[in-house]
Amino acid sequence: MLKRKIEDTLTKWKNKTGHKPLVIMGIRQCGKTFIAQHFAAENYKSVVYMNFIKEPERINAFAGSKDVDKILLNLSAQIQGVKFIPGETCLIFDEIQECPEARTSLKFFKEDGRFDVIATGSLLGVQGYGDELRKRRRKLIRNEDLGINSVPVGSEEILEMYPLDFEEFLWANGVNPEVIEALRILYNEETPVPAGIHVAMKNYLNLYVAIGGLPAPVNAFLATNNMNAVSEEYQAILKEYRDDMIKYAPDKDKPHIRECFNSIPKQLAKENKKFQYSKVKPGGRGEAFAGSLQWLEDAGIICRCYNTDITGLPMEGNAKDNVFKVYTADIGLLIEMLSPGTRADILQGNLGGFKGAIFENLMADTLHKKRQNLYYFQKDSGLELDFLVRMKGECVPLEVKARTSQAKSAQTVLKHPDKYGVKHIIKFGDYNVGREGQLLTLPSYMQFLLDLEPEEIVLEPIDVDAVNALAEEILNH
Repeated sequence: MLKRKIEDTLTKWKNKTGHKPLVIMGIRQCGKTFIAQHFAAENYKSVVYMNFIKEPERINAFAGSKDVDKILLNLSAQIQGVKFIPGETCLIFDEIQECPEARTSLKFFKEDGRFDVIATGSLLGVQGYGDELRKRRRKLIRNEDLGINSVPVGSEEILEMYPLDFEEFLWANGVNPEVIEALRILYNEETPVPAGIHVAMKNYLNLYVAIGGLPAPVNAFLATNNMNAVSEEYQAILKEYRDDMIKYAPDKDKPHIRECFNSIPKQLAKENKKFQYSKVKPGGRGEAFAGSLQWLEDAGIICRCYNTDITGLPMEGNAKDNVFKVYTADIGLLIEMLSPGTRADILQGNLGGFKGAIFENLMADTLHKKRQNLYYFQKDSGLELDFLVRMKGECVPLEVKARTSQAKSAQTVLKHPDKYGVKHIIKFGDYNVGREGQLLTLPSYMQFLLDLEPEEIVLEPIDVDAVNALAEEILNH
């Protein structure tokens, strides 16, 4: 069984007093159903599972019901031997986008409080949800501000799930946690990695790039050690994505979604990787394809990296909404879209000119799975930095180099600190750990060690009496 970091998050959710029903959303086939069932089986005496696609008759149990007892009565009539034990039962609503009434019922389960509920699904079928999810990803609204149609505002917690990141991939391949901890220490101390570990980690990273992080392809590789089995799994997943495009996308966007998706390798192959609608189709314009691209982002299949010509914080405030790059949200999807021999080329280190695009997408994959919004720096002069992130209260550029080479833009920025305000730059590539002044070089396999969690804000206690006294003094004068 694949070990996933989300298990710790689920445990914290369950142990929190008065927790709300949980909605796990994410890209298709990232493991939502499996993790919900596994967690429930390990933590509850009774698990009541329903899949609204495979068991559409379950929808009837929620029709017109605004009372938990009525819903449970209806379910007990449908499911033989089901038990509802207060405090010991978890209900799993899988593919909840197929049953808006079940989504509405989360409010009633929260008010009732006797049973835990975990809902999973793509949520693409909930009208208007994708736009709000995009805003939440870009930190424009909070979870509790979501108010769309019948979404039970304030009565659910939303957790976005992703495919396996590189660390989880290492776990799946049996790498000793002590090795990973040793890498973390070497990263923090900026100490070169011993040759044996360095070579092994480079090979694991190539394997991760070739396979990606979607659980089915990973499991297929672990079971067969065969890249053909990996490709078969990806072909099945891509078919499911295409079925979603037909089922859930607005009619006006359906003809163009596949064209936008299929254009991603061509977009990344360009010297200037800015997404261009004319590369989707000759003469293509934003008004025809923007909705299709948005659908792909809402589905979690792609992620955008927005341009800014200022290396400063806040990056969201400096981003240009109409200038962006597009990457696949999981590196394995991009690899499947390339020629059939690409996986063999990756494992042999023979990728030619497209290697840079693959390793840029790998960085996007890493940052996306760390729940980061993506930004890059580029000016008309040709100065460009691949990614910008916030680290310890500073804007830190990340450079991604497929080959050992000089990062000219990085050197230019570091030579003019007053102009660009950059104190540190990290360059990832085919290196060991090293430092040259303000430029830190790291091997590409250390991307997963980047500490990009939001800084904890510590507020000093307010002396209310002193504030009141000062206000009274001002008023008296």
